[in-house]
This record gives sequence, C-alpha cells and structure tokens, in this order.
Amino acid sequence: MNDSPTILDEPDSATRPETRGIELIDDRERHGRARDLFLVWAAPNVSILSLTIGATLILLGLEMWQAVGVILAAALLWVFPGVIAASGPAAGTSGSVVTRAMYGVIGNRAFVVFVGWFIGAVFLSLTWLASSFLGADLLRRIGLTDPVWVPIAVTVVLSAVTIAVAVFGHGLILRLYPFLSAAVFVIFLLAAAFIVPSVDWQYAPAEPLSGVALWSAVSIGFTILASTPLSFINSPDIARYLPRSTKPSHIAAATALGGGIPFIVFTVIGALLATALTPEAVGAGLDVALLDLLPVWLGPILVVGVVINTIALNGMTAYTSSMALQAIGLRLRRIPATIIVGAVGTALTIYLVLSSNLVDAANLMLQFLVIVSGPAMAIFTADALMRRYAYDGVDLFDDRRGGRFWYTGGWSVPGLVALFVGGLVTALCLATSVWAGPIAEATGFIDLSVPAGMLVAAALYVGLQRTRLGEGGRP
Repeated sequence: MNDSPTILDEPDSATRPETRGIELIDDRERHGRARDLFLVWAAPNVSILSLTIGATLILLGLEMWQAVGVILAAALLWVFPGVIAASGPAAGTSGSVVTRAMYGVIGNRAFVVFVGWFIGAVFLSLTWLASSFLGADLLRRIGLTDPVWVPIAVTVVLSAVTIAVAVFGHGLILRLYPFLSAAVFVIFLLAAAFIVPSVDWQYAPAEPLSGVALWSAVSIGFTILASTPLSFINSPDIARYLPRSTKPSHIAAATALGGGIPFIVFTVIGALLATALTPEAVGAGLDVALLDLLPVWLGPILVVGVVINTIALNGMTAYTSSMALQAIGLRLRRIPATIIVGAVGTALTIYLVLSSNLVDAANLMLQFLVIVSGPAMAIFTADALMRRYAYDGVDLFDDRRGGRFWYTGGWSVPGLVALFVGGLVTALCLATSVWAGPIAEATGFIDLSVPAGMLVAAALYVGLQRTRLGEGGRP
C-alpha cells in the first residue's frame, strides 16, 4: 500500500463531522494559538480517576505529606506529552504517523497496534468504568437495582455520546472543551467543599511506614500516577492544526500545565477523601463512598460532572485512536474507524463492569500500562529533541522501499530494540499485586519501573541511532 500525503483543504468546523484523518494539513488551514491547548487538556484531567488514584496513595500506607510529594513528583512527567506535542504542527499530521520516524514504515504499524491501541483501550475502559459504576450507584438509589443491565446501559449511553464527540473531531473538541473544563472544575470543587469537613487533618497510618516498606509504597504509588501523563502519546494529534510557526516551548507549556494542574489538584483531593473513609470503604468502591459523603441534591450533579469528564477524555482518546487505525494501513475513513474504536472500548468496559471494582481495576491496569507507555514516551521525546522537530510530512508518508523512513526492510532497529528492551526492563522492575519482577523482588518490592525503563529506552535509542542502523532516517 502506498500512503499518499493527501492535503485536504477544508475548514476545521465544530458543526459538522471531521472527515480528515491522518492526511496532511495545509498551511492555509492552520489556526489557533498554543495557549488554546491549556483548557483542551484541562477538561479530560479534571477526573474521578484522579480521585481514585489519589485515594490509593493512602491505601498504600502513606502519610498525607508523603502522598502530596509523590503527586508533585509524578506531575513533573506532564513535561513529556508537552514536548512531543510540538511534533504535530511540525509534521502536519497525526502522532501515529510521526512515529514512523522512530519505528520505520512497517515497524510503526506493529507499534501502533500493540502500543497505541493498548493505551487507548485502557483509558477508554477505565474512564467509562468510573462513570458506569457511579451512574449505576446513583440509579440504584432511586430504585433501579439490576446489578448487570443498569451498569451496561449506562456504559452504552456514555459510549454513544463520546463517539459522537469523536466523530465531530478536532473542531468541536477545540471549541467545546474550554466550557467542559469550566463546568467540571466547578462541580468537582463543589463536591470537594462538602468533603473537606469529613477530612481527617490529623490522619496518620495505624503503622507508619519506614525504610524499605516506605520506599516500596512511594515507588508503587509513583508508578500508578505516572501512567496518566505517560499515556498521552496522542498529544501531537490535538496540536497538529496549529500554525507551523508556533513555538514548541509554548505548545509544551500549554499542554503540560493544562494536564498537570488539574492532575495535582484532584489527585490531592482524592488522597484527602481517603482519610475520611475506612480502607474497607475505599477498597469496596470509592464511587459509592463518595456519594455517601455528599448531600442528596449534590450526588446527581457530581455524576453529571463525571459524565462530562468521561466524554471529554474518551472523546479525545477515541478521536486519536481512529487515526491510529488509519496509520497501520487499514483502508478506513476516520469516522468508521472511530465507531470501531468505540465498539472495542465498550466491550472491554462491560467486561470490567461485571468482573471488578474501580480501585482494583484502575490500579492494576495503570501499573501494567507503564510497560509500554514509559519506553514509548521516552523514545518519542528523545527523537523530537534530536531532530529539533524537523519532521517532514511528505517524507513520513513515503512508504516506498528506499524512502527516508524505510530503514531496514521497513523496520527501524533502533526504535524497536529500544522499545522492547525498555519494556523488558520496566517489567523486571515492576511491582504489582499479581506480578513482581525479579529486580523489584530483590529490592524489597521497590518499583523502579518508570525511571529505569525510560532511561534505558532513551539511551539505547539515541545510541543506536548514531550507528549505521539509524542511517536514512537519522536526524
């Protein structure tokens, strides 16, 4: 298949479905400012998932000040999606096409299938899962008690609305998300105001952690939190309509701050919330416990806020995942691809709704996510900085043998080796409830998976790119 760097000349409209997928964006169609990205990224990150993983830090046995320190450290990782976002305007296409520079024309198809899709599916399912549990519990309180069909119905309705947002695409996201950010921020802060009186400001674990046990809890909490910013390898897709002249530093700052600030605020609120509850209540279902702390009138409003957040985050995820389908070579227009993404995510969510609770599902899936997301983000960041964003969209679409990014038979050895070895090192250092790598076991279950996997992947990629294996596509 010969990909064509088609340039579609059509306005980016909020009022009709976006038919453009990975096609190049002509300079005449570029619009917007870097600061517009701030609120676009804030909307999906004012999230009940942040509350859940914040509460997890307390469940791990950390004191409040320790939990806040871990949250601030993990928030620094938002720099990475900010840095890679500028590759979108530089290349004028989706990030799932830009990664051909890292993995080769054919190798990139494998990367997008096994990494890009895995990340998208996890976040689609986890955020739909959070809304499904919360919505089903609210409906239970008014008499709809079926434990199977009620959460399934909530999931299906949410997914249908979310996919509609993804079908309308970039124009709608850019114009709608600032309003969604404001609405969700107000709702969650209102809920937080009613939670604060229940917070145990003198909270201390029954048995304060120290030594190896403390570092184990800190490192596991960091890994869970790190999975959120490291998962956004789709950030170039949201920025790609910006003018080519937009400064990368401005794009990076708007993206990182837009995602990072609400991440900090609401993860801290989640940790505070956990001090007001027994560990058993949090473990059984933070969603149910949260509604119990709120006045009756505020419960439905909070559910509306969670639904808005879910639509914002998953609308963005489904939108970028649809372009990933095109990037692997499937002859699909973007809208049918979006519907397929939605169907897969809905099926996974229904499975999780019927087989797990929110805290367990979130923690386990987010920890395993870093095996692929950490090394992938490190490689993308290293490549963007090495090239100084010198991505040529026409070269990226040249899939002919001998093209710039053909590398070795269509596969880039530096990128794929770095991704595999980085993922292996991450797995060896990972400590979860169902898997502990030998390095994690040897250190007393201290989880070094994120820094170790990312450093190895980046160093190996940069080193191999400087050899004959990186010839052709070298910066």
